Amino acid sequence: MILPQSPAVRQGTQTRRSVLLGGGAVMTSALLAGCGVHKTAKSAGLRVAVIGKGATDTRLLFPAAGISPDFPITYAEFESGHLAVEALNSGAVDLAGMSEIPPVFALASAVQSFAQIAVEHGDVNNQVVLVPKGSTIRTLADLKGRRVGYVRATTAQYFLIRMLQSVGLGWSDIYPVAMTVADGAAAFAQGALDAWAVYGYPIERAVADEGARILRTAQGFLSGNYLLTAHKDAIADPVRADLIRRFLRLQRQAFAWSATHEAQWAPIVAQAIGVPVGYVRAQFARQSDPYQLRTVTDAAIQSQQSVADVFAAAGLIPRKVDVRPLWDSRFNPVIEEA
Repeated sequence: MILPQSPAVRQGTQTRRSVLLGGGAVMTSALLAGCGVHKTAKSAGLRVAVIGKGATDTRLLFPAAGISPDFPITYAEFESGHLAVEALNSGAVDLAGMSEIPPVFALASAVQSFAQIAVEHGDVNNQVVLVPKGSTIRTLADLKGRRVGYVRATTAQYFLIRMLQSVGLGWSDIYPVAMTVADGAAAFAQGALDAWAVYGYPIERAVADEGARILRTAQGFLSGNYLLTAHKDAIADPVRADLIRRFLRLQRQAFAWSATHEAQWAPIVAQAIGVPVGYVRAQFARQSDPYQLRTVTDAAIQSQQSVADVFAAAGLIPRKVDVRPLWDSRFNPVIEEA
């Protein structure tokens, strides 16, 4: 399921294919010019990855809140956080928001070219396990032996593990099917899945269009911490580090606007992603928390460490990892500004 974009959102946005396969000038310079990455980034401003669309999408948030950045921002859109990690590690983007999970998988690999510089704390009720209309599944325990779709290395995989554990089940007690959000939507609609762990507006679409039922939200299983990550070269470069500080100030201001202007914000999001405004209003009404930019703290680090330990214990990453080296608190003073 590919959601359409408005012309305003498409302008200035690169797809994952253009970024990762060389279709965009940024990635071309990153792969072929070596140190030319720095020159491109400085002249082009800040390169920001966006995961899907919705409440944290600054392409929509800034103009909606009346914010006009005084520096260039180039956006690249990705379907999930682990794809944004690939872009960070290749040097294709400077800044990316994602959940706590993709960096954990990156730690289990050889390359980590990014640091986690802030927390975007927000909603966890926009992440759920769905079951089809007429399903006999009534409890989490009923997932045993069922085909369950999920997106690998994302919150969907993590909260699914936690939900299974809460009823004495393990990963091997279900038939997990890793797939993209678009493929999962198609499989769920065609009846190929018994349940689907998913996030965002596909939930409202499946409920409204297909009669799907929310079995359980991720409330109590997710921390609500989503991470803002930056390429290490970007935060080491005084020019780009200054752009990141300016971006953080604007993002904090935009989050504050969206939390107090849901009536104006909902139709903007709905038009951009191509769904009825009622879908967006339903998600806003169900949200556990509005989005807020927060500093790097010991509690945030421990939250992600707990996530990493769950994946290690489940055998889904090759070894136990320490997340603390990924965190960088140098931007805390900017986030703490009144």
